[in-house]
Amino acid sequence: MQNVQICYFSPEELQILTENYRLSPGRQADNPLSVPAAELLDLEKCRVYLEQAAAIFQTPAIAAAASQFSKRYAYMTMASGLYAMTMFNKGMNYGIENCHMESVFQGSSWLPEVSLNDRHVTQPAAAHRDEWRDRVISSIFADNIAKVWRSISKAARIPVSTLWENMAISLYWLYEQRMVEEAAEEQKLQIRADFHYLLYEAQAHLFGEEYNPLTRFNNPEKIINSSNIPKRKRKTCCLLYKVSEDHDYCTTCPLRKE
Repeated sequence: MQNVQICYFSPEELQILTENYRLSPGRQADNPLSVPAAELLDLEKCRVYLEQAAAIFQTPAIAAAASQFSKRYAYMTMASGLYAMTMFNKGMNYGIENCHMESVFQGSSWLPEVSLNDRHVTQPAAAHRDEWRDRVISSIFADNIAKVWRSISKAARIPVSTLWENMAISLYWLYEQRMVEEAAEEQKLQIRADFHYLLYEAQAHLFGEEYNPLTRFNNPEKIINSSNIPKRKRKTCCLLYKVSEDHDYCTTCPLRKE
């Protein structure tokens, strides 16, 4: 591959990605919910998978289960990839054929991880970071997440926009809070630059869509209800109220009355 160099993660970097950002150190024990990510592109297999997820979420509503699963899928395929890109200046191949979902529980919480068949790590050559960054972004979104969203949307009859907004909220948090909290001062400039690029400059084709979903759902933050912390009001309902014990809307839900 031109203009990139093959490299490795340091032990410390790999520990951060595996402990905090859902990159699996390897294949987990056999489990019906540990499958090649590409199986989700088969509508029948996707529906069966979502029905199994619905049992975990204890809901008969497959659309609600699909929405909650999409939050987990987005995070496991996005967080380690973008974190490595921005914080370590290193990239991996998150194309769907290279990803395997690992079913992992922490207590009663289902927190799937991703293992990669090909774990080659790349770095951009001098003066070629922009085009390398586009390849990293495209492998995560256009070559993976966008394809899974279209399949989940058909299998569970849930709008694709809901799935994209679920992903977008996790990404905003990753760049606005998590990375900033962990970054040294010299890294914060790169965090701001990559986040600005993702929000306002990244072309739609990098996301496998006709629009940039991060721009579309980037509502201005404001004080909502009794919260003193500014938050983005959602444009879509994530259906969490159908799987939560209190059966209430989220504070940022567009269906919730102010």
